[in-house]
Amino acid sequence: MLTVYDCIVSEHDLSLVALAALVCALASLTAVNLMHHVRRSDRSRIAWLGIAAASTGFGIWATHFIAMLAFSPSLPTAYNVILTVVSLVAAVALTGIGFGAALLAKHAAAPWLGGALVGGGIAVMHYTGMAAFEVAGTVAWDRALVAASILLGALIGAASLFVALRTSSLHAKLMGALLLTLAICSHHFTAMGAVAITPDPSIVLSASSIRTEWLAIGVAFVSLAILLLAVVALSLDIRERRRASLEMERMRDLTDAAVEGLVLCDGNTIVTVNQSFAQLTGLTSEQIVGQSLAAWITDGSKRDKLFASLGQAVETELRNGDGTLLPVELIARQINYNGALHNVVAFRDLRDRRNAEAKIRYLAHHDPLTGLDNRTSFDHRLDREIRLNRRAKRQMALLCLDLDGFKEVNDIYGHATGDRVLQDIAKHLSSVLVDGQMLARLGGDEFAIIAPHVTDPAQVGHLADTLLRSLKWDQDGVPAGLVSVSIGIALYPSDGKDRTELLSSADAALYRAKTEGKGTYRFFEAAMGAQIRERRSIEHDLRSAVANNELSLAYQPQAQVDTGEVNGFEVLLRWTHPTRGNVPPSVFIPIAEESGLILKIGEWVMRQACREAATWMRPLTIAVNVSALQLTSDGFVEFVQSTLDGTKLPPERLEIEITETALIRDPNRALQTLQRLKALGVNIAMDDFGTGYSSLSNLRAFPFDKIKIDRSFIQSVHTNPQAAAIVRAVLGLGRGLGLPVIAEGVETSEELRFLGLEGCTEAQGYLFGRPAPIQEFVPLISHNVVVLPQALRRAAAD
Repeated sequence: MLTVYDCIVSEHDLSLVALAALVCALASLTAVNLMHHVRRSDRSRIAWLGIAAASTGFGIWATHFIAMLAFSPSLPTAYNVILTVVSLVAAVALTGIGFGAALLAKHAAAPWLGGALVGGGIAVMHYTGMAAFEVAGTVAWDRALVAASILLGALIGAASLFVALRTSSLHAKLMGALLLTLAICSHHFTAMGAVAITPDPSIVLSASSIRTEWLAIGVAFVSLAILLLAVVALSLDIRERRRASLEMERMRDLTDAAVEGLVLCDGNTIVTVNQSFAQLTGLTSEQIVGQSLAAWITDGSKRDKLFASLGQAVETELRNGDGTLLPVELIARQINYNGALHNVVAFRDLRDRRNAEAKIRYLAHHDPLTGLDNRTSFDHRLDREIRLNRRAKRQMALLCLDLDGFKEVNDIYGHATGDRVLQDIAKHLSSVLVDGQMLARLGGDEFAIIAPHVTDPAQVGHLADTLLRSLKWDQDGVPAGLVSVSIGIALYPSDGKDRTELLSSADAALYRAKTEGKGTYRFFEAAMGAQIRERRSIEHDLRSAVANNELSLAYQPQAQVDTGEVNGFEVLLRWTHPTRGNVPPSVFIPIAEESGLILKIGEWVMRQACREAATWMRPLTIAVNVSALQLTSDGFVEFVQSTLDGTKLPPERLEIEITETALIRDPNRALQTLQRLKALGVNIAMDDFGTGYSSLSNLRAFPFDKIKIDRSFIQSVHTNPQAAAIVRAVLGLGRGLGLPVIAEGVETSEELRFLGLEGCTEAQGYLFGRPAPIQEFVPLISHNVVVLPQALRRAAAD
């Protein structure tokens, strides 16, 4: 009986043994490459599986019969045709079944099972081929070696497919091919060692058997086919490697272009990362690859949740290269990479989003300009303090602040300066407050302070004094004193039981502070509530007065002092309320100016007056009062132009009366507006000269056509020497500047006589006629009457 070693060394042609090993190795390498091609293929997988099975089965078969040709028992030998063909078919079929089980089954043990089936195919092919072997002698088998050969083929075959299919790396392919070669060769030569041949001359070879020479030719063809298939497999492998390389390069370029960090993991081991992830961690890709994902996502529960719910976003923290933690959002998906499932984890940097969310939360409760709490935050805090003080039965204070003169800052110095002033004011006011007190900007130039735990109103008064003193400084180029603050104070619970009542009381006190001189503070008093409600009611009704035809115009004549001839009329506004009756202008005009309604009402007055004056037969002038808000509003000059064009009133018949208060709001803008009005041909009169901010420089700087002396001086000329002196001075100033002077409020013949003696040329007042609808002055606007009654002319002459 021959041992395995003796079988190989003594009974075989070693050159043919080497050739068999080479063919076996080529067949094994071809098989491994074709199996990887089958795994990568999306289409024709069964066809490629058949090619892989055929090439490998032929390789196993060729290896066996080349080794059989190398076997030299020194006896006549031949091969049974049918069994030889069956052995080839068995090799191909069982190899195909094994490859199919390894590649198509989804179970993790599929490569082991498939490899074992291939090992079984090797055994079936070998022993079928040995059954086809005819020799002039008897054959005996060592059952132990037979069992060993089958076991070696199955075990090593199972290991070969597991190693070969684990990854698509070259190392894995070579190791898998080497193990498959070892499985075939170890099985064959172990099985050959189990053979014992006893020569028997009486045994004759069958006539139908294949002679060894013919078998050699057949094996040569098969070996050539294996070589060709090996070349094909090699070319496929090269092409696939090139395609995979290009695909990997494109994928790398694509992933590097992604904003999110991308990490490819085999289990928990990082295989590759894109540049965004490397930048996120502050390391290079080479420093990251090969590490565990746990090194970067330290929260194990979040990692488990990430892979348990693929496609679902998970927020956690990423430990970067320097050990700091960054907020990130993770999404994991599975992809097929190199023939195996891998996890792709996308890392989205949440720092910008968290910062934006924090900024949104901040802006939701803070004023973006000053950084103070806004109205929403103020309301929440005030409600909370009211609840706390109600339970504790304590007193608290609410201070409402409004800036005086701030509009002038915006108009004169611009909104950028106004913003800086607001920021400075917020800083100065905040510096006065103590812990627990809250300063909020409610909007525009309105602020509010919550002062909890007040024990004495005097304590709040001291705080208000400190606030007022804190604003007396030169504010970023704005002259000191131009901006001041008025403060209204309400106390809880005496002035209000909830936020609405408390704010209303503080607003009422603030309104009183502003009307009583500004730059001061006032505590709420019960009478203030009724006053502010009345004012708001008037403002509400005034908004609909034009639409409801409640407004009307009254006209007062302006006449020559010496002759009584009427030169024109001043138009005056009247409001007849359906329930209040006649509302005095001194009541509703200030409300209209403060609320901005004066713009709409002023336009109505201008149109009505010009439309009426255009119908008069005599070309008398019409004087219309214009507020400071109108004068500095956008488009005022264009409005006057369109009104004159629409009513066909000659511009020289329109006289616009303004007070000096309108000039100081924005002198440059006022000057430009007046110059443009003069360019239209409109006359400009300075109203109420001698009161308010009267300045002789204004008479020189602004293009006035007439000066009006305020009625307060005229009515005192016989009782107050100072008033008489002022009237004489204004009349002399008018003569010196070449400006006509008209006296307002003339009610007695003595006043008229005084004006005539002092050289005043024009006057108006009750002596010439009370304000009345224009219908009462029809004779004066027609050609019938051009002078006032005889009594007036006599008074003037005397």
